[in-house]
This record gives sequence, C-alpha cells and structure tokens, in this order.
Amino acid sequence: MTKSLRSLLAGTALATCLALPATAQETIDITVVNGHPPIFLWVKHLTETFIPSVNAALEGSGYAINWTEAYGGSLAAVGGELDAIEDQLAEVAAIPTVFLPNKLPLQNVTYNTPFGPSDPQMVMEVMDNLHNTIPGMIESWHAYDAEYLGGGFALDNYLLMTNFPVSSIDDLAGRRIGAPGPAVNWLEGTGAVGVAGNLTTYYNDIQTGVFEGVIVFPTAAAPARLQEVAPYVTVTDFGAQYAGTLVANATWLAEQPEVVQNALRTGAAAYTVAYLAEQTARVTAAMAAIAPDPANLHVLAPDERARWAAALPDIAGTWAASADGMGLPGTEVLNAYVAAVTEAGASLGRDWSIR
Repeated sequence: MTKSLRSLLAGTALATCLALPATAQETIDITVVNGHPPIFLWVKHLTETFIPSVNAALEGSGYAINWTEAYGGSLAAVGGELDAIEDQLAEVAAIPTVFLPNKLPLQNVTYNTPFGPSDPQMVMEVMDNLHNTIPGMIESWHAYDAEYLGGGFALDNYLLMTNFPVSSIDDLAGRRIGAPGPAVNWLEGTGAVGVAGNLTTYYNDIQTGVFEGVIVFPTAAAPARLQEVAPYVTVTDFGAQYAGTLVANATWLAEQPEVVQNALRTGAAAYTVAYLAEQTARVTAAMAAIAPDPANLHVLAPDERARWAAALPDIAGTWAASADGMGLPGTEVLNAYVAAVTEAGASLGRDWSIR
C-alpha cells in the first residue's frame, strides 16, 4: 500500500468518525410505572399517546428512548408508584394522587370538596393552573424527588353503584360502601360505613360481601364489569375528580438533556388531551353498560343531593387546616380551587371555601 493511499484511508476513517455523532443516537432507558392494568384509560394512554408523543418529539434530536412499561402491579402496587419514583426504580410514573392523601394532600383538594364540577376537563385545567401558580403545589412533589411533568388525568363524574336500591341517603344506613382514599369522607353523616378500596378489588369485594356498594366513576366501572355485582346505579353528581399526574424522578430528570426533558413534558401534554378526549367519548357508552336496566338507574333529586352535601362535616376545612399544619398552603389551595371552578361556571352542591 502506497503512502498516499494509506493517508487517504486514514483521512476517510477520521472523517467517518467525526461524522458519526451527527447520525448515531444515544439511547436512554426509561421505565414508566402505574399500578393499575391497561384496561383503564390513564394506563392505556401511556402506551398509546405518551410514549409515541415523546418518541415523535425526539425525532432528529440524536436521542432515543428504550421504554420499559411496568403496569398492573408488575413493579409497584396501586399507590406505590411514588415510592418507585423516589427509590429510582422507575424514571417516569403516572401517580394516582387519590391514593396518597397523606403524602400529597394538596393534590387531593377535589376529593375534599365533593359535589363539585362534573366536567373532568375543567377540573384538569384548574388543577394544572394551581400547580403553575401556587409554589407549594410543585414543591410538594420535590419532597419525594419527583418532578411534575404537567397535565395528568381527572376522573368522570362519580356516582354510587350498589347491590341494593338507593333513592335517598336514608337507604345507606348501616351499609358498607367502598370508596377510593379520601372519598370515604363523602359517606360521613349518611349512616353508611365507608371502607377504603380501589378498582382492582371492587368486583371481588362486592361479590364476597366485603362491600355492598362502591363510589366509582362510569368509565372505570364499565371495563371492571361492576354492574354484574352491583346492578343499582345512583347518579349522585359527586363531581369529576383530579386523580393523578405524570412525574419523573427529579434527580434523574435534571441529568437529562434539555431536549429529552422537553419531550417528556410534550408527551405529558399530549397524554392529557388524548385521555380527556377518549374519556368524553366513552362516558355515554359506559353509562349504558353499567345501567342496562332503566329500572335500576336512579338520579338523585337536587334537594336530596343538597341534603347529602349538607349532612357532611366540614371535610374541606378539616383538610385545609391539616395541610396548613404541615406547612403547606392548604387554605390557599382550597379557596383558589373553589374560586376557579365557580368562575368557570360549575354548579357546586356546597360552598367549601374558607372565609
């Protein structure tokens, strides 16, 4: 080989090496976790919307994600997702804040103001705005090394499903009713016995007599087939509820390139839009599925709804005082939330604000 040929080959190899970073991709491993199975919309859209949106946002950036999806208790049980983030077992999670009322009290303001707005989109917009305007909302995530990515999921208008007919709160006396996290408080003053539970066990719990009914929302009740064990549906208008959001491990996120951080936030925004759109489309069909017999469907009369709301103790005031005592802006969040949904046109069964 001549000296000139060796020089040419060496120069070509050098040029090739220098060109590689422009075409090669760095792969980043991300595990995304939620304790519920994919039959539920907030998990379904992790696969169908969040992940593809992040991938699309990273096209041409030089970065790609190797995704591991850990759902249905494979990595964390329902309510254990925040621990998985804090312990760095997962980089991203859909956190169901409803099951973390003690760790994340501020994110549970809607569950402490029942008989609120029935529109999930209104609830989501107000809660996202509170995160962006009240520092304590974001800071409460930092205590668990979690970073708020934005958006999330709100649940459609809660109602009551039972294995006995209900037309007034008097029918609840002595009955055991399952409810998620702080929603157990919605039964205080009614004579019912509230028992904490979640969607993964409701069917079996009713079937085996642990509960006689549950507080639930239509788009989850239908895929869980709760009408098979609780055929009586009472539309109580408890309201739509903020139930969770997408977060990343804060330490890990800070180490990622800005383009990756932005892609995750873009994915969270797209996830929220797609989730709410499919939820809206599913509500009518879900109601038809859980109440196929009109004789078993009862809409609580407005005066009975007002009676139920008035029978409750000051759930919101107690919650706000507890959060304040933890050094969190509980009263500020409560008043801001009630003011925002009222201004947006929500019909409240009770004014929970503190004056």
